[in-house]
Amino acid sequence: MMETSFLYYIEHSIKVHWNHQALSDYKGTTHTYKDVARAIEKLHILFEKGGIRRGDKIALCSRNMANWGIAFLATLSYGAVAVPILHEFKPENIHHIINHSEARMLFAGAPIWEELNKKDMPRLETVIKMEDYTILHHIDDRMAKTKERLEELFTQKYPRFSPDDVYYETDKPEELALINYTSGTTSSSKGVMLSYRSMWSNLKYALDEMGYNPGERLVSILTMAHMYGLAFELIYPFASGTHVYFISKMPSPKVINEVFAEVKPNLIVAVPLIIEKIIKHRVLPQLEKFHIKLFLKIPYISRRLKNSIRHKIINAFGGRFKLIAIGGAALNFEVEKFLSAVRFPYTVGYGMTECGPAISYDDWRTFKAGSCGKVVDRMEIRINSSDAENIVGEILVKGTNVMTGYYKNPEATRKAIDSKGWLHTGDLGIIDKDGYLFIKGRSKNMILGPSGQNIYPEEIEDRLNALPYVSESLVVEHDGKLLALVYPDYEQIKKDKILPENLKKIMDENRKLANTMLPAYSQIARLKIQETEFEKTPKKSIKRYLYQDVYKDT
Repeated sequence: MMETSFLYYIEHSIKVHWNHQALSDYKGTTHTYKDVARAIEKLHILFEKGGIRRGDKIALCSRNMANWGIAFLATLSYGAVAVPILHEFKPENIHHIINHSEARMLFAGAPIWEELNKKDMPRLETVIKMEDYTILHHIDDRMAKTKERLEELFTQKYPRFSPDDVYYETDKPEELALINYTSGTTSSSKGVMLSYRSMWSNLKYALDEMGYNPGERLVSILTMAHMYGLAFELIYPFASGTHVYFISKMPSPKVINEVFAEVKPNLIVAVPLIIEKIIKHRVLPQLEKFHIKLFLKIPYISRRLKNSIRHKIINAFGGRFKLIAIGGAALNFEVEKFLSAVRFPYTVGYGMTECGPAISYDDWRTFKAGSCGKVVDRMEIRINSSDAENIVGEILVKGTNVMTGYYKNPEATRKAIDSKGWLHTGDLGIIDKDGYLFIKGRSKNMILGPSGQNIYPEEIEDRLNALPYVSESLVVEHDGKLLALVYPDYEQIKKDKILPENLKKIMDENRKLANTMLPAYSQIARLKIQETEFEKTPKKSIKRYLYQDVYKDT
């Protein structure tokens, strides 16, 4: 009975790892599991005095930090519903989410709160500063008075405070745990309702299959306001005794390199963009040298050279990690081919917020390059086509991980989950005879060719992104032709002193080279340079809808 409870695993981990290090702010404070437990109990006292009841909504909006993780765990272990909000959302989006979710309390980073307008959030009763849990706003003086006496109240309740004092009421499988608002690839956010059933199933799979161990280190790179980062950089590591380091700065490659070198993480969870930049900038250029190409053709030397290359990449990520788990988007074809060739310990998973998030995954030792692994425990995958191995169709999923629906949006829920319980992901793919899932693109992005061919822009973009001086690309259809929008790698361009007029020539050569690798019906007719980085969703996918008409007036 207890093993089907999500909160059982949180409670158990705190008791078992009581004096172990749990959550750290990089170059800041470190909290042991005991410290986290104390902070959770203090927040529970605040919640109680503030009139928060089981099922009430508590929003969290700030950059990643240890206090974010503590506030989240305190919310769920109290029985309230967490509403994580991406700190990069504009104030009007944050106002909307707080109002739509009916949040009574908000944990906000100080810079976030300065940009918000309390008058635009009339139902919000209490605002707590994420950095130190001071009260920024309240409608009831009891909250402020409780905060002043919090240490005294805690000591009265727990004179000694031992692991025996930690007890969280067992959750019910269908009880609402959190609402995660995602902008997805449309302009309006929907609130994904995830029950404790989904939270437990994702956590149980990770504990059974992913192999984190007590005392190992992980650097949190992804935002915890998105399910991928929340599940695999906070919840699962915390439940397994792993020590998590949070980066408060924007996780640029330079910052990440510095943190990796100092922390030397055992585990890395990342989106492809981070991995690709390091590989494309540091490794692939070295392989273009004539003598390296020659040595790679000699079997014995090739093996030794590949081992050497693998160790160099491992050192670039701190030198001690055993696995990089990649998700959120497809890994570039050329980069993945290279990583697979040198037996680099990586794997690519597939998921979505609506599944909290895991759908497919596989251990790196058995992982098939180009795939997204096999379906996770307690889930099913079906390809909506007459031949799942050879004919691309929409990916449908069903099982314990699937959301209960979109908050206050039954129409959107009915569109997403059919009468037989299958969630229509909107993604397209095939499944091979061994059960490995291969994603081909988004169904809404698919372009119909002149003779009825299905064109997947993501596959064309993958080819473009592997070419010189290309950081990212986007392919759209206009007047029956395929047009590419390319955001160049300006950092490398500056380093190599490429002139603007030469950049245009290079990009046109890239277009021609990409076309040699593409069938006739998916040739790129024109290419345009994008001067600013593409606007992204929380999981770092390009907001494609913003760029569909980019060629309209040109």
